Amino acid sequence: MGRASTQALQSGPRARTMKERRTMTDRSAVGAPFVDLPAGRMRGGTEGGVAVFKGVPYAAPPVGELRWRPAQPHAGWTGVREAVEFGPSAPQPFIEGGDPVLGGHGFPPFDDDCLTLNVWTPAADDARRPVMVWIHGGGFVSGSGSLPYYSGETFARDGDIVVVTLNYRLGPLGYLYLGPGHGEPEPGNFWLTDQLAALRWVHENIAHFGGDPDNVTVAGQSGGALSTAALAGHPAAQGLVHRIILQSPPFGLALPDPAGCAERTDMFLKAVGVSDVEALRQVPWQRLVGATMALFGPCARWGYWPTPFLPVIDGITLSRHPVETLLCDGAADMDVMIGWTRDEANFHFALPGAGYESATRRQVLDRIADTFGDGAPEVYAAYERTRPGSRPVDVLMDLVSDELFRVPALQLAEGRAEMGRPVWAYQFDFATPAHQGRLGAAHCLELPFVFGNFDNWSGAPFLEGVESGVRQGLARSMHQAWISFVRDGRPDHPGLPQWPPYEAGSRSTMRFDSVVSAMDDLAGHSRLLHLGASR
Repeated sequence: MGRASTQALQSGPRARTMKERRTMTDRSAVGAPFVDLPAGRMRGGTEGGVAVFKGVPYAAPPVGELRWRPAQPHAGWTGVREAVEFGPSAPQPFIEGGDPVLGGHGFPPFDDDCLTLNVWTPAADDARRPVMVWIHGGGFVSGSGSLPYYSGETFARDGDIVVVTLNYRLGPLGYLYLGPGHGEPEPGNFWLTDQLAALRWVHENIAHFGGDPDNVTVAGQSGGALSTAALAGHPAAQGLVHRIILQSPPFGLALPDPAGCAERTDMFLKAVGVSDVEALRQVPWQRLVGATMALFGPCARWGYWPTPFLPVIDGITLSRHPVETLLCDGAADMDVMIGWTRDEANFHFALPGAGYESATRRQVLDRIADTFGDGAPEVYAAYERTRPGSRPVDVLMDLVSDELFRVPALQLAEGRAEMGRPVWAYQFDFATPAHQGRLGAAHCLELPFVFGNFDNWSGAPFLEGVESGVRQGLARSMHQAWISFVRDGRPDHPGLPQWPPYEAGSRSTMRFDSVVSAMDDLAGHSRLLHLGASR
């Protein structure tokens, strides 16, 4: 990550105070949409022909004594609450000048009073439209449901659906484990309690916005896809989720148990300069974010995806790896769409400055040996054959893409196919010309095509040089497929080649590129290399 802006961490350019945002009167809002909720009356605005309600609180502010506590109900408000500006994003590192791939993961203002959501709807009526809840990614330390990237306007307008995006606690405020070993009786995974609270809010309130609480699709990308899987199989979410979309889920991450979190928690407390939880509750969030930045180096391992925080299998809020829940219990019968980008790992490893351009064959062989032991030379050769002229860094990127994203997704698809459960699989193959083509079809690149809102991505470097005609054609195919899945659980639509479900015989996978086509066993090389020829 780049250098964090100290000024942004301290305050951020806030046009109004939180109190002013919540009580201001928009005198130009003649005909603005209103909703009457159990919590109080609310006035929204309109954008692109759809109604939008921003900064809607779905839980109590997790501040003071509620810091590192499970999400609590919001007390509501009196009078008319203005819902025309986004709430602040969760505290997170801010990269001054943006990053060379997305351009930015989250932008000020930041505040630990961040548990708000946003709703886009064709009309706040009683039409009971399908609902899509979007959960952003960001390596568990960054991101925001308030980013223009994730505006629900296109989905609401093009698909006649209601879209919800949300902010939830990130980094140490959401993922730091402070269990009994650190004097704290509460369980972990505060991010998960936030997301569960948001789903309950949707179930109880979305009908007021024209949505159907009995037809809710939860979709997420990267860390947000792991969240989606955790929610789908969670006992507290039964009846709140009806189908899911998993975009680049990092199911290859080994999630720690409480004992496995102890060293990292101690490291964080040392970086902050406190020794107990009560003292930590008094620390301004800016110092917590600064300590997060200090953890990236010590927590990094060569050839692995970098993140200082992970969900914890605490046995209370999360009893097993989220991917396992999709093969059993209530989640087994859900409609599932899952996919990955062809070159996931290029996002972190491909660009100069990432530290991998000069990787040697010996280094990569040692990294492969972590997984394949003495078989590392044969695996290296197998990757070389799939990419003639490849360098050691290319083999490394293909390995990490497989281990963290593609192969675990294939394992899920294989498992559900064996059970006769519905699953639709895709691979995003479109390579961007940005950065002299080094990124390929990198992690996150499918997002602007899924949302179909390229104007909102004008500052994203990874779209530079993409030809507009190809871009729009591929976006139409993907955007409409997502709409179709949200509406009825199948991604097929008239503008798309037939997309059969992933089954044991065919392993049909939709390939999204300048030419879209369904292919049998598209990721067969990865599947055979990692899962064995018997699968």
